[in-house]
Amino acid sequence: MNQRAKTRTFFTVWAGQLVSQVGSAMTGFALTIFVYQETGSVTRLAMVLLSVTLPGLLLGPAAGVWTDRVNRRLVMILGDGVAGMATMALAALFLTDTLQYWHIVALGAVMSAAQAFQEPAYRAALPTLVQKEQLGRANGLVELGPAIGTLLAPAIAGGLMLAFGIGVVFAFDVITFLFAVGTLFFVRFPDVVSATKERTGVWAEFLQGWNWLRARRGLFGLLWIFAGINLVLTLSNVLWVPVFLTFTDEATLGRVMSGVGISMIAGSVLMGAWGGPKRRIAGILSFMAIGGVGLAVAGLQPNLALASAGAFLLMFMVPIVNGTGQALWQSKVELDLQGRVFSARRMIATIATPIAFVSAGPLADRVFEPLLMEGGAWASTVGAVFETGPGRGSALLVTATGLVLILLAGLAWTIPAIRNIERDVPDVAQVDEITPEEPSTTMTPAPAPAAGD
Repeated sequence: MNQRAKTRTFFTVWAGQLVSQVGSAMTGFALTIFVYQETGSVTRLAMVLLSVTLPGLLLGPAAGVWTDRVNRRLVMILGDGVAGMATMALAALFLTDTLQYWHIVALGAVMSAAQAFQEPAYRAALPTLVQKEQLGRANGLVELGPAIGTLLAPAIAGGLMLAFGIGVVFAFDVITFLFAVGTLFFVRFPDVVSATKERTGVWAEFLQGWNWLRARRGLFGLLWIFAGINLVLTLSNVLWVPVFLTFTDEATLGRVMSGVGISMIAGSVLMGAWGGPKRRIAGILSFMAIGGVGLAVAGLQPNLALASAGAFLLMFMVPIVNGTGQALWQSKVELDLQGRVFSARRMIATIATPIAFVSAGPLADRVFEPLLMEGGAWASTVGAVFETGPGRGSALLVTATGLVLILLAGLAWTIPAIRNIERDVPDVAQVDEITPEEPSTTMTPAPAPAAGD
């Protein structure tokens, strides 16, 4: 397959996935509103969020192995297809007036399981479709999906729910899944030659990816930094809406969320046009720290302009950090190991997310909020800066997460193995650089060179 054909394939698949991601964002937003309105329980809402997180973590090892065993296009078709059928089931249950809370939890878990297979297959396919010099731009375009979903999903899903009910949102999402699967049927992915056809079992093959990571200390350490980042960002995401609603109304918050979506789109477009910094690890940590500044500023005062500016700065940086990080990994991991390595990477990076969902409420309600209430222990000290009253303790926690983000970026830069990743871990051969007789990797990876200062 020549490069022009591969580029055409990339844009075809990208368009299908972009549409599907917007549909999924609409369903996610609609379900959040529906569950809270029907149950009035934050705990039940948190359980739904966990149901769409935990299965993906638990199935990560198996998903990575099968992504490397089977054609990645087929894995994407099955992942999108299963998620689409789960959404169809939700629509059917709603239209027959039999939709219950446990249906949403169960089918949310099915969607999460499908995503566990689909997402690493999509990311692992990119290096086979674009030249390694273009990986940053390609990943910037991929980040447009979540960004556009953030911008459009609340408005479209909210309008459809108001006019027709949540069933129409489900139906719209099913159509987007069909579009994504349809585009995949009309393309072919280049073959990735494995060094061996031997199958040693799912767990043993997953451990090959795990051992690959352990042998490369810089990449392994960077993963744990990102686990910490995901922990603090999830904490802040849970608190974002309650903090804003203490000094503004729902309509204004909706406009802020639209602005956040525009900010993410701007960051994605910049990444797609620029391709990211040449020294990727420096760019990742620098932009991460700048995002931390935005998050810290967002909680300082109950001021709409200041909080919005902080939120916009943070979300502008997110697609640049994500796109640059994806390009770094795709250039360093052998093609026929990417499914296993990426699933292990995803498992580590998101392992703390459930902890954040469970702990955000108690931390805010029982620890930080009492500290900054009138007469609270910190009311006369920290309260002089953050002000006191409802929501200000949560705002303090948001600012604290931003400061932790900055500290994590600084900590990563002080670790030589992380700082020197691009020197110590060589780029791997891409599809065009591999002869038909030459495997793309050795299935028993050799240790990476020791990282120096």
